[in-house]
Amino acid sequence: MKEIILEKGKKLYFASDNHLGAPTYKKSREREARFVHWLDTIKADAGALFLLGDLFDFWFEYKTVVPRGFVRVLGKLAELRDSGLPIFFFVGNHDLWMGDYFEQELGIPVYHRPQEFLCHGKRFFIGHGDGLGPGDKGYKRMKKVFTNPFCKWLFRWLHPDIGVRLAQYLSVKNKLISGAEDVHFLGEDKEWLVQYCRRKLEREHYDYFLFGHRHLPMTIDLGGGATYINTGDWIHYYSYAVFDGEVCQLVVSD
Repeated sequence: MKEIILEKGKKLYFASDNHLGAPTYKKSREREARFVHWLDTIKADAGALFLLGDLFDFWFEYKTVVPRGFVRVLGKLAELRDSGLPIFFFVGNHDLWMGDYFEQELGIPVYHRPQEFLCHGKRFFIGHGDGLGPGDKGYKRMKKVFTNPFCKWLFRWLHPDIGVRLAQYLSVKNKLISGAEDVHFLGEDKEWLVQYCRRKLEREHYDYFLFGHRHLPMTIDLGGGATYINTGDWIHYYSYAVFDGEVCQLVVSD
């Protein structure tokens, strides 16, 4: 478990599901500008920044090539990291092919699984959220294929102009961008991440579970002092979570 020491007046920030690159270049640039502006507003009091996945709608790292674009957000993250701000990146289902580019170029650690953090005596369990909990067996099988080393090796043989364009086309068609079911609360008994958190609590205590993936901002009291927070997205809600050293709360900007 990694411990984060917050200086007085500093906060932890959590955001997810920007899906930069979708659904069009113009709309993506508009959202990217808004996110970069937000990063500028929090840098004065941020003690650490957690990006909980799907920053990009598609990301694949060839040995010498990364997808074109996203210069402004990458530049801002580099600026924040160079200033000494700890940043933690959790891959999502759209950028699960993240390699070591962020670590080498930006000094940002990349996590492919949920991680535990301790801050001011509060225990955090943090991840993107895809493939966790019961159900969704089709996606879990698909994820095994996508993360299989041999399958990644095969895809790497496609020229980037072909591979990236094909993947971006398929990614934009993904229901997580436009699916109506992703903007409705399903009820605690059907929210599989809530079920996952409750099962984790049967074994050990956490004060906060923070996930993205669902695209729906929500805060759910799990009982016993535990809280589940979904950070929403930067497509419809422009939402994020913030921990001030005592309480972690969800903020919906729009």
